[in-house]
Amino acid sequence: MAIVAVDVGGTFTDFVVLRDDGTIYSIKVLSTPRSPEVAVLEGLRKIKEPISEVLHATTIGTNTLLGQVGLEIPRVALFTTKGFRDVIEIGRQNRPRLYDLFFDKPRPLVPRELRFEVDERVLADGTVVKRVDPGEVEGYAVKARSMGVVSVAVSYLHSYINPVNEEVTGDVLRKYFRYVSLSSRVAPEPREYERTSTAVVNAVLMPIVSEYISRFSEGLRELGIGRFYIMSSAGGLVDAAEAMERPVQLIESGPAAGAVAAAEFSKLIGIENVIGLDMGGTTAKASSILKHEPEVTTEYEVGGEVHHGRLIKGSGYPVRFPFIDLAEVSSGGGTIIWRDEAGALRVGPISAGADPGPICYGRGGTEPTLTDANVVLGRIGEYLLGGEMRLNRDAAVKGLSRLGNPINTALEAIRLAVLEMARAVRLVTVERGLDPRDFTLMAFGGAGPQFAPYIAEELGVSTVIVPPEPGAFSALGLLMADERFEARASFPRDLEDGFKRLEDELLGRLGRVDYFLRYADVRYVGQGWELTIPVGKPASIEEVERAFNDRHYATYGFKLSKPIEVVTIRVFAVITRVKPRFKAPKTEGEARPRSFRKVFFDDWIETPIYWREDIPMNQVINGPAIIEEYGSTIVVPPRWKATVGMYGEVKMTH
Repeated sequence: MAIVAVDVGGTFTDFVVLRDDGTIYSIKVLSTPRSPEVAVLEGLRKIKEPISEVLHATTIGTNTLLGQVGLEIPRVALFTTKGFRDVIEIGRQNRPRLYDLFFDKPRPLVPRELRFEVDERVLADGTVVKRVDPGEVEGYAVKARSMGVVSVAVSYLHSYINPVNEEVTGDVLRKYFRYVSLSSRVAPEPREYERTSTAVVNAVLMPIVSEYISRFSEGLRELGIGRFYIMSSAGGLVDAAEAMERPVQLIESGPAAGAVAAAEFSKLIGIENVIGLDMGGTTAKASSILKHEPEVTTEYEVGGEVHHGRLIKGSGYPVRFPFIDLAEVSSGGGTIIWRDEAGALRVGPISAGADPGPICYGRGGTEPTLTDANVVLGRIGEYLLGGEMRLNRDAAVKGLSRLGNPINTALEAIRLAVLEMARAVRLVTVERGLDPRDFTLMAFGGAGPQFAPYIAEELGVSTVIVPPEPGAFSALGLLMADERFEARASFPRDLEDGFKRLEDELLGRLGRVDYFLRYADVRYVGQGWELTIPVGKPASIEEVERAFNDRHYATYGFKLSKPIEVVTIRVFAVITRVKPRFKAPKTEGEARPRSFRKVFFDDWIETPIYWREDIPMNQVINGPAIIEEYGSTIVVPPRWKATVGMYGEVKMTH
């Protein structure tokens, strides 16, 4: 029985099939953005082997809060402590555009008439001053239901220390509503605004994600497939029940899979520090992997604005949940090239997507894209997907000619895209106190290997790794991920005892855990915000202080002679899964070019074209060269050379 991983992208939906013997293969189908499940089911029907389970990455959470057509935000109510009705509207003082007098704050997800103040109170030390009255809650519940509410969020003051009033409220509300989101279960940590916002976002997503999972499960059952797991934003797989209970953790489900794949593959090839560059058809995502673990952040805003890969604080809805630290920019193969009113060449942010796609696809696209630029320069040949998809170079040349000389335009567009992606890499390295020159760049996605050497040169990185199946590497990341479930607590009195309690809670819930990962959010006493650091076992406050000081110095360039405090501790329970086995390359013979074609680098050069599977281990391919395969094209520029490693990875150096 096979296990199938599915990653729904903006242009292609990728499938990677893990056979019983551990071997893998991939297929791609064009995405169907308006109905993603259509492409998923189409691809699953193409798989010959019987399927035991499906692993899935979804963007339905992000799409809902960005206002995708067909995903209507449900009517949600908020139950909060008396006097704190407007906390989600007041928010913070962050302004995304400091000098814009006409800026409108994000519209609250819960209108004022659906925010109910409950006369209860818990102090900061957990003391219950006033217990909640179930009768009062019931009265508000009846009123909320009469107003069309389908989902409810509950966020009481200091419930992260003592959740008793929230729990009583939740018991009453479940008699009236199927979907109830308690802040003490979703985000048990301080800061009323962020915790309330997280509970509300979770309540918004609960009906939509539950319905999506039900539809998806029904489609799988019709195909005879019983089980499926979903990738979380923290880089682990969760089951359907966990996804429906805390759908807030699925917001960055898709992009997280690529970072997990890069981290797991870095273990295989023995490289500790890796920059993951995932460039698909629509966007490019950058992540930093330190000692085989992706960097994790707990600060995120969903549905907000992004400027050159940087999330603009105050433009979206805060979510306090672990996320793999990613920077995303609008530079994908399908990103449109255009000129502004002043005649300057621009790249993005609009993408041609899967429908109609780049001009060269011949599916009705009329706007030139980065893929068209590479086709015009000869860096992509006449076919994609191993010959399944023929490209129209003449149409691409004609499209780029509308913007000027097609060769010069293509080169300039690629240079702009390289600068944009290098900026994204700096966001997850330099702005985190890390030097990109200490990393190896791992490039994947259908377009990543075409741009990687140029991005590496811009960053001063000397080595590029292109892993096996780069075009479907994010889907492959689903197969390389383990199951991962999170629990957290705030202001623990005893550090080791606090971690032990969380581990016992997770073990009791799951029944089996292979190992635990520990993290702590730490700050200097009096500081406003924390840094997240990994914690060893047994937990020692001295070790935590030493690690925090090192991280603080690396991030901000200084450290203080002040005591620290641990604000929140979190534990991930990890259940390991069987990983795919990568086919070793052949070790004998020498690959010969399958053909030659003129490719533009500094000039037109007659360039050898290799097929990736033909190249044996350790053969040196000197640039300029092109290495083609089913899901991607690798560009080896002049002054670069490429070799194949023992796991089939292509290593490029200069």
